[in-house]
Amino acid sequence: MSDEVEVILIALGWSGAVAIVGTALLRATRRRSLRSSLLVLCLTTVAAVIAASLGTAHAMFLSDHDFGVLILVSIVVAVLMAGVSGFLAHNLAEESRVLTAQTRAIGDVSALTELAAPTSARLSVEFAALGRELEAARQRLGESHTREVTLEASRRELIAWVSHDLRSPLAGIRAMAEALEDGVAEDPARYRKQIRMEVDRLAGMVDDLFELAVIQAGALKLSLDRISLSDLVSDTLAGADAIARERGIVLRGHAPADVVVRADSRELSRLVNNLVVNAIRHTPSDGVVEIELGTRDGQATIAVTDGCGGIPEEDLPRVFDVAWRGNHARTPSPDGGAGLGLAIVRGIAEAHAGEVTVANFGGGCRFELSLPALV
Repeated sequence: MSDEVEVILIALGWSGAVAIVGTALLRATRRRSLRSSLLVLCLTTVAAVIAASLGTAHAMFLSDHDFGVLILVSIVVAVLMAGVSGFLAHNLAEESRVLTAQTRAIGDVSALTELAAPTSARLSVEFAALGRELEAARQRLGESHTREVTLEASRRELIAWVSHDLRSPLAGIRAMAEALEDGVAEDPARYRKQIRMEVDRLAGMVDDLFELAVIQAGALKLSLDRISLSDLVSDTLAGADAIARERGIVLRGHAPADVVVRADSRELSRLVNNLVVNAIRHTPSDGVVEIELGTRDGQATIAVTDGCGGIPEEDLPRVFDVAWRGNHARTPSPDGGAGLGLAIVRGIAEAHAGEVTVANFGGGCRFELSLPALV
């Protein structure tokens, strides 16, 4: 056997023995802190090197002086590396503690919407990447929590508004029906007509509630086809003309060129009709409601401008919220809805990969729908 092979075998034997002991210690400390495991790992590595060096040196029959020097050097190295190992283990444990705090913050609902405090710890590349992913997850959960809270508040408000809006006409229908049954109605024909009108209004409210529920559940099914927006606007103007004339409002449209989009004809018609009816409802007599069709940056636009007098700037972000009607009155107008029309408008627009916005314009408001246009 050559000297080199003998030296290798001696080194493997001593370092292997230390490695076995270190592995046993790692198994014993695996349920303890990360710092303990890292310290054992580092010290096992250093001890294996020292053991291999001393074992090899002893087999080489060094002089007592040289062997003592080697032992002294090994002790110094062991003490130094023990300190370095402890320092490194402490740093890694601190990084782990930072990640633990970030993970705990994800489960803390009260902290989801708060901004994360910048950490002063210098994380390693892997821990820093994990920390960024945890922070991104926390932010996404925070946004989801905010949306959930907002949606729950909207639902509560919707229930309050709709309950009132249903109670009033139902009470009127019951009173008129009882009057007809008792034969005390002064004008039965007028009572029957009024009952039919109230029933139609309630049916429309129920339809809106069902449509909104489908939209919010993400279950709105679209039958997409090529739609001419010029024809759509013309049909909407024709359908709303009678309502506008009854209120003394001028209704006009402007379409410099035809624009084609891919959309669901029924849902898009409902969207535009809701915008126009909403504009007519809030425009005073002798006012003007205008629909303008155009294109901008590859988007088809339909703008509906009314003469409502404008909306307070602080209320503009709430215009498309469920049950928002621009005031806190509990008694709706005779032709008013439950505040669902504009919420439905936004839902239909988003289902078509579009967007609807509102801004004060002149003496009123300008609602603008943007949809991807077809070339």
